[in-house]
Amino acid sequence: MQNVTLNVQGMSCGHCVNAVEKNVGALAGVEQVKVNLAEGLVDVVFDDAQVSLNQIKETIDDQGYEVK
Repeated sequence: MQNVTLNVQGMSCGHCVNAVEKNVGALAGVEQVKVNLAEGLVDVVFDDAQVSLNQIKETIDDQGYEVK
């Protein structure tokens, strides 16, 4: 399992948190997603044999947020 913390810009409310957690959490191989709205951070625990870091980043980008 891999654990990564991503700096994500553009999240401003509870809806943003729910969108990121729901969509990233739906990816095969993602075990846990936790958003820290105040810090603009997203912690993801995932199996890199099932999902790549780029897929996770693209999923966040697709929600309208920017991964730094």
